[in-house]
Amino acid sequence: MHKEVEKRKLGNSGLGVAPLIFGGNVFGWTVDQARGSELLDRFVNAGFNMIDTADAYSNWIPGNHGGESESIIGNWLKQSGKRDRVLIATKSGLDMGNGRKGLSRKHILRSADESLARLQTDYIDLYQSHTEDTETPLEETLEAYADLIKAGKVRAIGASNFKADTLRAALEISREKSLPRYESLQPFYNLYDRAQFEGELEAVCRESQLGVIPYFSLASGFLTGKYRSEQDTVSRSRGSRVQKYLNPRGLRILDALDEIANQYNATPAQISLAWLLAKPVITAPIASATSVQQLDELLNATRLKLDAAAVQKLEEASAYSEEERKIA
Repeated sequence: MHKEVEKRKLGNSGLGVAPLIFGGNVFGWTVDQARGSELLDRFVNAGFNMIDTADAYSNWIPGNHGGESESIIGNWLKQSGKRDRVLIATKSGLDMGNGRKGLSRKHILRSADESLARLQTDYIDLYQSHTEDTETPLEETLEAYADLIKAGKVRAIGASNFKADTLRAALEISREKSLPRYESLQPFYNLYDRAQFEGELEAVCRESQLGVIPYFSLASGFLTGKYRSEQDTVSRSRGSRVQKYLNPRGLRILDALDEIANQYNATPAQISLAWLLAKPVITAPIASATSVQQLDELLNATRLKLDAAAVQKLEEASAYSEEERKIA
């Protein structure tokens, strides 16, 4: 029997999302089909419902071409029969090789069909522009999405990695031309990486009531507390991504996380996710797990409610000095 978990509205899309989204970037990278199916079963049986992936996952692995993550999810959907219990979010726009990239009408329509085939489903719940495409008019992209929605292949659309002015311009075109609008933003945002989202981008999301589903919610694993020195990053799959966090500000954040984790009888990862969930503008953070134990830890984070003092302590520890702000 699966548990009921409170769902949050994703913009005006009509989609209700449980407060943690499974990040599918690990599928076809550090997680194979068998483990992936096991993790997804556990995730859904715990009452959670959104899985985020992209056509490009995981083409950074030698020998991979992209589509590996969607294929693992698709096989699981077919075998488990749980399609009606999940929301599938995928993306298009990153380079798939042979010049296949961007947000042109031609590329989006082709990519959507290819994603649907790999996912072994008739529709994508949330189809996202993976990154900005300065060479394609925003209107052309939105018209392609309108056709996909009309054809029943896509239910709602979102943007990822957009700057504030681009997102605002796209929302304006949707209003003026009666085209579907981006209902969500997937920004790079966590307790360490705050500069890019906080401020103008956050304001656009709040004003337009967009859902916000941050990725790298745990800063590539840094905010779990398992990397505290250069030595800890050696021969780890994400080691190279974590080194940039090993500085005075990063270590200050870990100290605050340790202290509050202790207070709440929780882990640094759980406190990091709870900090995101304490923000009214955030719908649900995206986080990845490679083991059942890790997944259970992340899911339990959604039950934590940080008090104002804990939030303030984290805000202060992660605030940028003038010098750090220049780097950020």
